[in-house]
Parts: sequence; structure tokens; C-alpha cells
Amino acid sequence: MRPGKLCGAAVVVALAATACGSSGEDSGAGTDKAARGSGFPVRIADCKGATTTFASAPRKIVTSNAAALEMLLRLGAGDRVIGTGFPPGKGALPGALGEQARKVPVLGKSVIPKEKLLGSGADLYIDTFASMNIMGGAGDAPTEEEFAAAGIKHLYLASTACAPMARKPQRDLSGVEGDIKRLGAVTGTARRADALVAGMRAKTGKVHKAVGDIAPGKRPSYFFFDYDAGTKQPVAVCRRQVANAVITQAGARNVFDGCDADFKPVSWEDVVAKNPDWIQLGIRNRGDAAADAEAYDEAAAFLKNFPATKGLTAVRNGKFLRIGSARTTIAGVGNADAVEEIAHTIHPGRFKAAR
Repeated sequence: MRPGKLCGAAVVVALAATACGSSGEDSGAGTDKAARGSGFPVRIADCKGATTTFASAPRKIVTSNAAALEMLLRLGAGDRVIGTGFPPGKGALPGALGEQARKVPVLGKSVIPKEKLLGSGADLYIDTFASMNIMGGAGDAPTEEEFAAAGIKHLYLASTACAPMARKPQRDLSGVEGDIKRLGAVTGTARRADALVAGMRAKTGKVHKAVGDIAPGKRPSYFFFDYDAGTKQPVAVCRRQVANAVITQAGARNVFDGCDADFKPVSWEDVVAKNPDWIQLGIRNRGDAAADAEAYDEAAAFLKNFPATKGLTAVRNGKFLRIGSARTTIAGVGNADAVEEIAHTIHPGRFKAAR
């Protein structure tokens, strides 16, 4: 997508998201005290310090994709979402969340057409991946002036949209937590946001207790294989990407952590040189479990049969993880679940000992 002009939603002038330079655990520290009590006005600052003020919570929200939609549903603001792009596939969201998501009008199966977005009647557009070039071109996307003329405030999820311009790598989930807290402040659901973040920290805290003492050089090496990005040339998740935080928190070592970007096309020779211990088969939701399973099988079969990769340590030993791309590379509560799943898979003995 086009490079993001703003860094994303950040409450008050100080932007605390990891994607914009902090790697601390207190990414909500910049939240306006009034907003934490669901009070307004709430001021939102971009990476350059320019602010947008919300005098009240938005009533008509459009989300760019399933990730932002899921955040709003979990915050209890789903009834205000009047449309989305990149809707979640069937089964992508559990139970009642999935039922709610299916009721949201789909304005675009991929990127929402410019005219439809500007004419949607929204007062807020939440953009998950404006700067994520890996997602493809955004086409004729609205300018900030056009958003303003249509009466639409435009905010980004900082941990993903701002990753390419980040000053520091993402090695924990503080950037994602910051996104959730800022959306909570903007929508007047700050207490719910705090609860969601607390739930994430409870999960990652247990993982850290079990594997946090493993030195970087002793951690198993890990390659995220984005099968849906194509097999001709692999695409690496680098140090600024959310996936790097997920992998690091899980007690693994991203083989492309040295890459100073969010995503970067690499060669199969580069992957072979890294010779990862584990490979995650990252696929996007196909709409049902059987289709997902088939896609995972296809990704594994490619690695087993491709001359350049069939001799890799992870491939020879069958060390594959079947975890969807979205939970790993896109900000959301599911990032903490991915941390848990990866850690339990690659360090099973550590968790048996903990019990």
C-alpha cells in the first residue's frame, strides 16, 4: 500500500507505540487521563506531532480490514462499524465475534474503492496497513484533504502501518498494546482496552517466565514463510514487523532480524544460508478449515520438493508450524495467542517444567 502519511492513532502528543520508536512495555503511557475515563476531548498525534481532536466518540466507523474490525468488536464498539474492506473469512473470528463481523457491510473484498469510502458517511476510517507495501498497491486512495472534505478522520494502526518508518525494531507487543489502548480512548472504551491488554500480557508474561532467560544465541532459528506472497521469491519479515515481536517473545530468533525494514524480498539462497531450525507456514484465511489445511499442505509440499529448500534442517526434520499470517504479521489480540502457540511448540519441555 502507499506509504503512510501519518504514523497512526496515538493519544496526546507523545506517541508511545513501539512502531514509532519505543520498545518499552508502557505503550499506553501517553493516554490522556480524561480519555481513560471515557472522557473527551481526546487528542490524537501522528508521528510528526500533528494532532487530531475527537470531541466525542465516532459514531460511524469504516475499517480497512479484518484486523481493525476485530479490535473494535473486542472493544465493544462493533455496533458503530458501518463497513469494512478485506473482511474476515468464515471461521476467522470465534463465536459471537464472527457473527457480529458477518453483519458488517463489506465495502470492498480487498481495498475499499475511493469513491465508496469517501461516500460511506463514516466519521472515522481506521487504516491498518497503509504503509505495508507487501499488501500491494492501494490504487487511487483518498488524500488527507479528501478525507477532511468528506468529514472523515483518518487514523492508522501504528504497529503495522508505521513499521517501515520506525526507528527501533519491534521485539515485544507494546506497539500492538498501544494501538488497542488508543482505539479504546478514541471510542470511549478505555477500560475494555485495558482489560484486553491485561489479557495479552498475562499470556505473554507466562511465556516470558518460561523462556525469557534463553540467550539470543541459544534460541532456535525461525523463518516465517509467507506462502501467499509467492514462491518465486520469498519475502522476509524483518525487525520492524510485528511478526518479529511475536517470534522474539516466543523464545525464537527470527533469521531475518538483522534486516532493517518491515518486509523485504530476499532470495532462496538467503533462506538457505540461514538454515532455520523451524519454519512457520504462514497462510491467509481461506474461509474454512479444510481449505486452510489444504493451503498448509501445499506450503509444506513446496518446501519439501523445491531443490533449494528440501535440504534445510527444518524441512528435513518436519519442523513446521501451521499458524495463520494474520495472527503473526497484523496487529491484534491474536498476536499473544501466536506467541503462546509458537513457544509451546518449540520449547515444550520448558512448559512441562513450569507445570
